[in-house]
Amino acid sequence: MLEAVGAESIDSLFSSIPQRFRLKDDLKLPTGLSELELLEDTSKLASKNESCSDLVCFLGGGAYDHFIPTVVDALAAQSEFLTAYTPYQAEASQGMLQLFYEFQTMVCQLTGMEVANASLYEGASAAAEAVLMANSINDRKHVVVAETCHPDIRRTLNTYLLQRDMEITTVPTRDGVVDEQAWAKAISDSTTAAVLQSPNFFGCIERMDRLIPAAHAKGALAVVSVDPIASGMLKTPGEFGADIVVGEGQPLGVPLQYGGPYLGLMATREKYLRKMPGRVVGMTRDLEGRRGFCLALQTREQHIKRERATSNICTNQGLLAVRAAIYLATMGRKGIGEVASRCFDKAHYAAQRIAQLKGYELAFSAPFFKEFVVRTTRGVDKVLAHCRSRGILGGIALSSFDQRHANCFMVAVTEKRSKAEIEKLITALEAA
Repeated sequence: MLEAVGAESIDSLFSSIPQRFRLKDDLKLPTGLSELELLEDTSKLASKNESCSDLVCFLGGGAYDHFIPTVVDALAAQSEFLTAYTPYQAEASQGMLQLFYEFQTMVCQLTGMEVANASLYEGASAAAEAVLMANSINDRKHVVVAETCHPDIRRTLNTYLLQRDMEITTVPTRDGVVDEQAWAKAISDSTTAAVLQSPNFFGCIERMDRLIPAAHAKGALAVVSVDPIASGMLKTPGEFGADIVVGEGQPLGVPLQYGGPYLGLMATREKYLRKMPGRVVGMTRDLEGRRGFCLALQTREQHIKRERATSNICTNQGLLAVRAAIYLATMGRKGIGEVASRCFDKAHYAAQRIAQLKGYELAFSAPFFKEFVVRTTRGVDKVLAHCRSRGILGGIALSSFDQRHANCFMVAVTEKRSKAEIEKLITALEAA
């Protein structure tokens, strides 16, 4: 093999890998276990895990403990749907294609856009893919991103653009939302995309009615990341003129499951359809007039696109898109609106109660949806540890994302949290 690839030795084969990352000694693996011993060992390890069903969960930051109707598990677990990805055209049944077509339709309704794809990997990479898509549309080299976007979005975008000749400008935060003056000033005639999130990482609602026009004034495309549940009561990005809308689809019938896998949402204007990455399922009719479905667009490098491909996205989160489609169809327009309303009302009740406690205050005055930031003088780690000792996941310490917010933690309140659970959190915070 070495001779065939033109390498003199194993070391020369791996010469591009820095020495500090190479294995210096044998792995020193333990001796093998019998099947019985292995099952016992893994059971002991698994018993150390705790789920949100064991604790009262106020965690957020991009993954939320929403209610999932039983029908989602029941239908998604059927063998006809149980696949990790979108099958290739030759493998795809009409039922599977129809489901993805309906998923795309419902994503368009959630975002206020005209076309959507059959999902991407997750929310952060979907946002980065949107920037590459914008670059393929206007061929500009400058990206503006709001500091209020989720840190995962900003880190993933940095990784995507690391080896590209593109510049990123991050616009600072003011009172929990993007600084509008700095935003307008940062966008120039060379800006390919302006990226914002609403509700943003801090849970605050951005002024899309002012931020999106500021991007369009310089010819940049507006990329907006959304919480799909928020569309149940807030105006959609499409109504504000967004060009590309992305989001994390986890709230749509996907359990927390230790951080993933989740699914990325993407929708855009019809005029940009051929620049959108991933797969698009279309509807047609046969010679007898019967409705049928097919993979209409696949702008990928494995097909005839080659160097003209808009993305190297090869597959998608098919199983999770199935779950999202079933969830949305089950809940319906009215159900999503009710979920959004309950999240909003309960979050504002919790915020009001926490702000009344000594040693706690809301960090920002900007409007918020279901998540808010609390500033405390009592020590964030101690407060959250005390909550945990009472069976409550009280929130996320923002110091893990940014040391400037070391005295803050973020609380998310979904429709699952009862008034009694909120009061239990209040009692724990007061006693911490």
